[in-house]
Amino acid sequence: MRIRWFRSRAACVIGVAFLAATTGVPAFAQDAQDAQDGAVLPAVEMRQAPLPELARGRASWYGLKFHGRRTASGEPFDMNELTAAHQTLPFGTRVRVLNVDNGREVVVRINDRGPRIRGRIIDLSKAAAAALGFQRAGEARVVLIPH
Repeated sequence: MRIRWFRSRAACVIGVAFLAATTGVPAFAQDAQDAQDGAVLPAVEMRQAPLPELARGRASWYGLKFHGRRTASGEPFDMNELTAAHQTLPFGTRVRVLNVDNGREVVVRINDRGPRIRGRIIDLSKAAAAALGFQRAGEARVVLIPH
């Protein structure tokens, strides 16, 4: 039998009800009674749906040259905080940044506009780049995920 994976909770409930109706396996409230009676219920594997991506591309970082200067949001830039520059995301938005090459991830707060270099999707602070493990390389392939 092929198992289908559903994206929404409502579709999952309907899918479980359908599975119970077509296989004769008791559903929901009946499960508790069957468990008390000693009936063996089939194991159900739950898998988390993949996280939605905001963007995928190259990231770079900026630090000492801009440390202390005002960002586009008006606050002073601190290269030791977990912040980032993005072209369109609203200021204050928190984004999880995943380094595709090494699997490291960090949550940053958008407080500036950028990057100014074509082909890059986000500019991270020095601290965020260090957390993701690409401070020395200067840039990395990343995925942006809503937080």
